[in-house]
Amino acid sequence: MSDPLKTFMQANALTSPAFAPDSRYHGLDTAHWTGPDGESVTYVRRRFIPPPEHFATLQHHTVAVGDRVDNLAARYLGDAEQYWRLCDGNGAMRPDELTTTLGRRIRITLPAGIPGGTDV
Repeated sequence: MSDPLKTFMQANALTSPAFAPDSRYHGLDTAHWTGPDGESVTYVRRRFIPPPEHFATLQHHTVAVGDRVDNLAARYLGDAEQYWRLCDGNGAMRPDELTTTLGRRIRITLPAGIPGGTDV
């Protein structure tokens, strides 16, 4: 017996997303490049990150000795792999930027475009 949802999607030329809803790449298109040798490479198109002011602040965290961005993501967001959301909400290009300076205040934010938080 086949999956009815999959059958419907195939019949209507609908494709499932390439990335899970909690992925930083969710909603991005993929593209293909063919090299001189004929090998095809699939890649993800560029991701544009909204400016930090587009993220609503839920709370702040002050960086202490031993803090790591993945542990902070696990603590505040419930998933260590969501560390990229902390980077996006704080305008950090590299994850380690967030925790190298002791005493730095890191914003814990909602995803971009979701209203709420303490800075409404």
